[in-house]
Amino acid sequence: MHILSKHVATLVNLGLLLGAYGIPAPDHAVQQLLRVPPSNYEEVFNSPPFSPGHRDPYDHKIDSVGEHRQPSPFRNGNGATVEGPRNKDRERQNPDLVRPPSTDHGSMSNMRWSFADSHVRIEEGGWTRQTTIRELPTSRELAGVNMRLDEGVIRELHWHTEAEWAYVLTGHVRVTALDSDGGSFIDDLEAGDLWYFPAGHPHSLQGLSPNGTEFLLIFDNGHFSEESTFLLTDWMAHTSKAVLAENFRLKPDAFKSIPSSEKYIFRGSLPGPIDHEKPRGFRQSKIRFSHHMHAQDPINTTGGRVRITDSTNFPISSTVAAAHLEIEPGALREMHWHPNADEWTYFKKGRARVTVFAAEGNARTFDYMAGDVGIVPRNMGHFIENLSDDEPLEVLEIFRADKFQDFSLFQWLGETPQRMVADHIFANDPDAADAFLKQIEGAEKDPIKDTQ
Repeated sequence: MHILSKHVATLVNLGLLLGAYGIPAPDHAVQQLLRVPPSNYEEVFNSPPFSPGHRDPYDHKIDSVGEHRQPSPFRNGNGATVEGPRNKDRERQNPDLVRPPSTDHGSMSNMRWSFADSHVRIEEGGWTRQTTIRELPTSRELAGVNMRLDEGVIRELHWHTEAEWAYVLTGHVRVTALDSDGGSFIDDLEAGDLWYFPAGHPHSLQGLSPNGTEFLLIFDNGHFSEESTFLLTDWMAHTSKAVLAENFRLKPDAFKSIPSSEKYIFRGSLPGPIDHEKPRGFRQSKIRFSHHMHAQDPINTTGGRVRITDSTNFPISSTVAAAHLEIEPGALREMHWHPNADEWTYFKKGRARVTVFAAEGNARTFDYMAGDVGIVPRNMGHFIENLSDDEPLEVLEIFRADKFQDFSLFQWLGETPQRMVADHIFANDPDAADAFLKQIEGAEKDPIKDTQ
C-alpha cells in the first residue's frame, strides 16, 4: 500500500475509534477523508493539487511556480473550475488567493504589492519606482523606493522631509552627506551595506563600477513621494539670479548656464578615490551614516541565518530597524508578532507563503516572490514559509522603530506553565499534550526553523 494510503487508513481507523468512545469528530476536512472508501485511497492522494479529487486536510504549501502548476479554486472536494477570463501567470504567483487554506477567514485588507506593478520613472542613465500608501494602502508607516544608477550616474544633491534608510542590492555606490554641525561624510558601499540620513540632512548618491548600482530606499512615512524631494537644481532654477549672485558673491551672469529645471538623475563625471575627492577644508563628520550589515556575524538558527541592524549597532538609524533573513529550503520564519511597529517586508530572493492573523477570527494568506513587498500590521501574528524545497529565501523585515522587537509563539508557550498550555490546546488529548510540551521544553527562540 502507498505510504499516503496508509495514512488515510490510519485516519479511518482513528475516526472509528474516536466515535466508539464518544469523542467529538475531527474537523470537516478530516471527516471528508474518513469517508473515503479504501478502494479510492490511491486516487485521492495521487490526484494533483488544484484538482477536484485532491484532498489535504492540513493545508500544506504548494509551490505553483516551482512545480509549474496552475492554481484552481478546488479544496477538499469543494469549488469549481474558472471558465471566464483569467490571468494565469498572476494566479501562479498567488496560489493561496486562488485556493486559500481552509483556515483563512473574514475580511482583511490587501497586504501584498509587487514593484513590478509600480510606475517606473526613467531618467538619464537610471530609473526609480516606488511603493507607498498610494500603491499599497496598508503601507502606512513606511514607503519604499527601488532605484538604479548606472556607472557615473548621480542622484543629485537633495534632502527629504523624511529620514532615508537604504539597502544596497547590487553593485557599488558612493554616498555623501553633511551633518548639522557642518561635518562631511563620504563612503563607498557595496551589496549588503546600509546608509541612513536623518530628515533634512543633505546627501547625494552616485553609481560606481562598470555596472553601477541598484538599491532599496525606505522612508519613515507611508505618504512619502519621490516627487516631493528637495533638489539642488530645482531650488536654484526657482531662485532669481540676482539673489543667487548675492548669496554666492558672484555676478548674476555667472549663473546664466545653470539648469532651467531639476536634473534628478543624470550622468556625471566618474569620481576618483575618496581622498582625491574631498574638498579643501574637509571636516570629517563624527556621525557614521553607513553600516556593513552583511559583515555582521549572523544569528545561526536551525533553518537559516538572521542579521539584525537597529540603533543598538547602527546608532544614527533612530527611526528604522531591520532584520535580514536567509531562510533555507523548506524552512519557516517561526510564528511571531512585532509589538512596536508594522512590518514592511521586502522579498529579495525566492518564493514565500505568509498567513496574517488579525484577531476576531480573521486570517488571510498571501504569496510573495522576489521584488514583492508585504505588510504585517503591528501585533498581528504571522509566519514566513519558504515555498521551495530546493531554493533559499532571502527577506528584509523593516520597521519604523529604533529597535527590532518580536515575540516568539514557541518561546512564549515554552515559558508558560505547562498545565495552562495543555488546558488551552489539548484538554481532551493527553498524548498530544505530552508530545507538544516536550517539544517546547527549553523555550529558546528559533527565529528560522528547520521543519524537516
